[in-house]
This record gives sequence, structure tokens and C-alpha cells, in this order.
Amino acid sequence: MPRILIVDDDTALREGLAETLADLGHRPEQAADGAAALARLAHGGIDAVLLDLRMPGMDGIEVLRRLRARGDGPPVAVLTAVATAANTIEAMRLGAVDHLTKPIGRADLAGLLARMLPAAASAASTPPAAASEDDLVGGSAAMREVQKAIGMLADTDATVLITGETGTGKEVVARAIHRHGARAGRAFVAVNCAAIPAELLESQLFGHVRGAFTGAIADRAGSFREADRGTLFLDEVGDMDLALQAKLLRVLQDRVVTPLGGRPVPVDVRILAATHHDLARAVAEGTFREDLFYRLGVVPLALPPLRERLADIVPLAEHFLALAPGQKRLSAAAAARLMAHPWPGNVRELRNAMERVAVLSRRPVIGSEDFDFLQAAPAAGAPVDWLEGELPQAVARLEAAMIRRALLATSGNRAEAARRLGIHRQLLYEKLRRYGID
Repeated sequence: MPRILIVDDDTALREGLAETLADLGHRPEQAADGAAALARLAHGGIDAVLLDLRMPGMDGIEVLRRLRARGDGPPVAVLTAVATAANTIEAMRLGAVDHLTKPIGRADLAGLLARMLPAAASAASTPPAAASEDDLVGGSAAMREVQKAIGMLADTDATVLITGETGTGKEVVARAIHRHGARAGRAFVAVNCAAIPAELLESQLFGHVRGAFTGAIADRAGSFREADRGTLFLDEVGDMDLALQAKLLRVLQDRVVTPLGGRPVPVDVRILAATHHDLARAVAEGTFREDLFYRLGVVPLALPPLRERLADIVPLAEHFLALAPGQKRLSAAAAARLMAHPWPGNVRELRNAMERVAVLSRRPVIGSEDFDFLQAAPAAGAPVDWLEGELPQAVARLEAAMIRRALLATSGNRAEAARRLGIHRQLLYEKLRRYGID
């Protein structure tokens, strides 16, 4: 039974809240001021705090500040008779789950506590493993093929053209090729060709000497020489100006760069390039050089969009949560919500969504309602095209439907459902987690 500490100098209000909490199945405790509250919290065992803002002596903001300094306090909701912009902002900045105006009704109190106290089943889920920014996450069939290709390419010097929609993780793949290869101990230099004006990109790539042009007050090595004996990643190479494409082609052929105003310098660089454009079409339209297209595309590596990697959505979401402070976790309902979203922005959109809920949700377990900002999923009664998309996507859709049907037929008995499906229970548990099935 969760213990809820009520901190308020109004005796009648404390007792009224305590009675309502007891009726809701919680164990209330009371403190008449901030000092008494901190003394009780120091002994532990409190699961949530309902904190008055205006109290004699130490006010609620100061209590929150001291709790935050400790770093391990229970979730706190602020209840105040007079809400102002200043105290609302400060309370939320200091970590309050919510800031509500008194009096608070029974239904609102129950909803508040539901947000502050995650369900036992969700709270007991395994916390995410330690994560790294450069982790290449994905166990879907499509991503397994990408991972195999990375393994075969890593120790070579082959030029690789990584293609895929915006946000699919092209730079993450490029970094993985470098990190797992023979050049891992050397520099990885990334240049976004779409973000640098054409007149500056040449200097960025090839460098310049002092006095080569107005404003060149010092020598600049350029990205090719900075990446010498390492890897140069040319992101969004499809946006490069045609004149600069010709110069890039010459460098790729000769492995010699000529800084603006300087002399040729040999370089030993592994080239990885990426684009979201259809370069074959760009060649046909005359906006991209055909010879450069073939020089860059020695080994093409296509990344699938996230909507075709259903099995990767939840693991990726958990990975991004693990990168955020607070060690938050996904509920089954939240995982299902993520699986239903079309993700037009791919992995980048998913990461942004997870960073948003990590900041704005004060609960340790993220709920489905935390993703209300996402575009609405198709109606539940909408017909499902089982053959739509590629094979991994269709297989994942079919597996999830069969698992739900087996659980429904066995009244939630997972052991019996696994027997009917002809798989081990451990595999069923993994698929339940992967597909967000509760």
C-alpha cells in the first residue's frame, strides 16, 4: 500500500485529504510544516508527497529545493490556494510532477496519484541497459542485413554510399563503419554538404592558405587533411554544387587535395557519403555528375525507413530513454502507441519524441497519454492490408495479431498461449515486449 505524505499547515485540509487517500487505497501520513516533512522524508518509505506551497517558516518551494538537492526524493505534487506564473514555473523547474490549485476533487486526486505512482507491473519491468550515443540499435531483419554489411565493409577502404530517407540514421551507420574498422583509432570527420554555402564548402573540404582570398587570415587544413588516415563522411552529398562535384571527383580519383592558393597534398582518406536524394534520377536530370555517382557508389548501402522496421521501434525508444536522465521506462500501452505511429520523420522523429517525454513526464514509467502530441493513428476498425510493405513488416504485423489472439483465447495465460503458438515462453515474453502487448 503506497504511503503518501501530506504537507500542509491547514489541519482540516490535511485530514480531509488523508481520508480521501485512505478511501483510494493509500496509506496517508501528515506533516504540518516543511521542517517536519523533511524530517519524515529522511527516514524513507514515502512513495509520493502532496505539498502545500504557502506555509509558515519553510515554504513549499524551499522544501522542493532541498529535496532536489538530495537527488533521491519521491515524486512531489504541489497544491496551492493561490497559483501564480512565478510559483508554477519554479515548482516545475524544481521537479514537481504537477502544480494544482486547491481544492482538489476525488477524481482529480486519483488521477494525480495514478501519474505519480506507476502500476506495479510497469514499475517492475527491467530497467534499460546503459546506452551510448553511437549504438546501432535494431534487431529487425532489415537492420540485421545492414549490420552484416557494416561488418563486411569495416576493414576495407571501399567507398560507401549510404542512402535512405531523412532521419533513418545514415550518420550513425557511417560512424559504425568507422568505429568497427581498421581506421577506428583515427579521426572521423563529418561534413554536411547541404548546410554549407557552395562558396565556402570548397575551402571547408580542401582548405586554403593565408591570403588565398579576402578574409583568409590564416592557413586552413580542410576536412580531407583533417581526416587523413581516418574517415571523411560527406553527408547530403546530393546537394553539392556541380562545379564542386568535379573537384571532388578529381580528389577521389587521385587522392590529392589542392588547398585554395596552395600546392597539392596527398591524403589517405576513407570516403563515406550519404544522401536522401535519388541520385540516379539526379543524374538523369543533370543535377548530379554520373561519373561521381559511380565513384561514390562503389558499395551502395540502403537504410529502410522506420515504418518498415516495426520490430526496432520499441528497442530504439528504450535506447533513447536510456540516454536521457532519470532512467524512465515505457509502459505496454505506450509501446503500442509508438508501434501504431507512422513515423514520417523516421528514427530522428522517434528520438525527438522520446527526448520530449523524458523531459515533460515526471513519472518513472511513460504512459500512452504522454504521446498525445503524435499524429493520431488509424482508426481501430480500419482494414489491415496484411501484404503491405516489405516482408519483415508483414511478418511483424502477423506475429503481433497471432499473439493477441492466442492471449485472448487463453484468457491471458502466457504459458498456454506459447504452447498454442508453438514457441517457448521466453520467446513469447520477448515478442510481447517488442510489440508492446500487455
